[in-house]
Amino acid sequence: MEKEKLEHLRHTLAHLLAAAVGEIYKFDKVKLTLGPAIDNGFYYDIDFGEEKVADKDLQKIEDKMRKILPKWTEFTHKEISKDEALAFFKNEYKQELINEIAERGEKITTYTCGGFTDLCRGGHLENPATEIDPASFKLDRVAGAYWRGDEKNKMLTRIYGLAFPTKAELDAYLTQREEAEKRDHKKLGKELDLFTFSDLVGAGLPLFTPKGTVIRNLLDGFVWELRKAVGYEQVDIPHITKKELYETSGHWEKFKDDLFRVNTREGHIFAMKPMNCPHHTQIYNRRQWSYRELPQRYANTTKVYRDEQTGELGGLTRVRSITQDDAHVFCRLSQSGDEIRKIYNIVKTFYGAFGFTLQPRLSMHDPKNMNAYLGTEEVWLNSEKTLREIILGNNETPIEALGEAAFYGPKIDFLAKDAIGRDHQVATIQLDMNMPERFDLYCINEKGAQERIVMVHAAIMGSIERFMSILIEHTAGAFPLWLSPVQVKIIPVRENHNAYAKEVYEMLKEKGIRAELDDNDGNLGGKVRDAKNNKIPYWIVVGDKEVEAGKVTLESRDAGQLGQISKEELVSKLLEEIKNKK
Repeated sequence: MEKEKLEHLRHTLAHLLAAAVGEIYKFDKVKLTLGPAIDNGFYYDIDFGEEKVADKDLQKIEDKMRKILPKWTEFTHKEISKDEALAFFKNEYKQELINEIAERGEKITTYTCGGFTDLCRGGHLENPATEIDPASFKLDRVAGAYWRGDEKNKMLTRIYGLAFPTKAELDAYLTQREEAEKRDHKKLGKELDLFTFSDLVGAGLPLFTPKGTVIRNLLDGFVWELRKAVGYEQVDIPHITKKELYETSGHWEKFKDDLFRVNTREGHIFAMKPMNCPHHTQIYNRRQWSYRELPQRYANTTKVYRDEQTGELGGLTRVRSITQDDAHVFCRLSQSGDEIRKIYNIVKTFYGAFGFTLQPRLSMHDPKNMNAYLGTEEVWLNSEKTLREIILGNNETPIEALGEAAFYGPKIDFLAKDAIGRDHQVATIQLDMNMPERFDLYCINEKGAQERIVMVHAAIMGSIERFMSILIEHTAGAFPLWLSPVQVKIIPVRENHNAYAKEVYEMLKEKGIRAELDDNDGNLGGKVRDAKNNKIPYWIVVGDKEVEAGKVTLESRDAGQLGQISKEELVSKLLEEIKNKK
């Protein structure tokens, strides 16, 4: 089903939900507000007054929806005046919407189907009774939601529904969601002791444990290894800046309400940096460059800060302190294609190591809304042409997303499909011809004249926090050997095996392998269960046979029993697997 028709299906079901609620709880007792389509279905916000509606009530509402659906054979629409609308819709929520529509000078329209009339702009199925499979939707859950998302307003009851073109697609989504719940990074992050949050520190400010920090550092090291191989150099910048830097870049006007501000005793206004590119322009601008010295490639893993709404924060997916593996290339326009190809290869190598499949998306400007962007349309069209040719040159076809570009330049976004079939936006490459203009960045060309350069923005993980959340769920916490905080656990069977177990442990540590010795009191079964629960890639059991033979018995999280091998074979096997990032 095409995207627009699916949205119409879901929006139609929101109306059907409202009609069913009205019939069960009486239209004169409940106040209907808004009911849009969303990514996986729909919802409707309702003021039930004194009535309490919970998840246990959803089945009877769902049954009512199916009962009245056959009568929903046609939508009719009517344009009415403000006064007519206010007379018909008597609750204060609809009246607020009606007044706003009238103030904007827009048409006020109602839609009627099956005897139910709602205030609506349209977007429905023509004949819901024949176009909706009654088994393809399901009411999902009840939640609280402030009217218009403002916590100063009344809390309403939001009923969520799921909707797909067919029952098979609904069932597939429910199966995927059940698996996603098992893989939830917030749950696994706690169980595997990777990160925590503190009310004293603040929401959206994750704290990483020793194990979580091992993963962060290894991921960043992998990206740096790939960048270093193609000529990047590391730079470092402060976490704050005068607001004038962002006024010049254009970020202040665009994002001033999302910035954490710092007021100095001398009356200066500083901001906690929400991005790094303006700082990097000033490193480039420290002196004059010859064309022979370009490209200049700066890499910088550092935190940025954004004042996200508390209600939008969630685990590592949406945070206020964001660690970016950021990089910027300063080069001539004629060099930009080669530089973007290098980054493209880094992205493919990095995500390929984890088994992600990638789909490039070309995020372009909206030609009907040039006021939202810096620069001229000609510059934008040329930039987008360059990026499109690079994607096609990789034998890939981009998804073209009109209006999805950053305000200062088009970009290639990569969508990664995870182990359970979900798509995540991950790496980004942006070609920027506007910021060099704003900061007057140039090189001296072959003729001794100033030549305007371009910038290429490149984030491989983007946000390390968000990438970790995706990776934890993609792997279900079972990280590959090279990335696991504990790579091998040594388990002596009894106390008299401790000395040999410690010898093996010290040997592995000496070779740089992250090993853990479990010589605590406890039975063998409990120690093995602990290794499995912590998703450690390998564990070694040391008993009488191992001590006598001077060997170890190796067991794999993924492949089961591997049998007895020598200590030298063990080290060789582990180091080879770590090196190849298998």
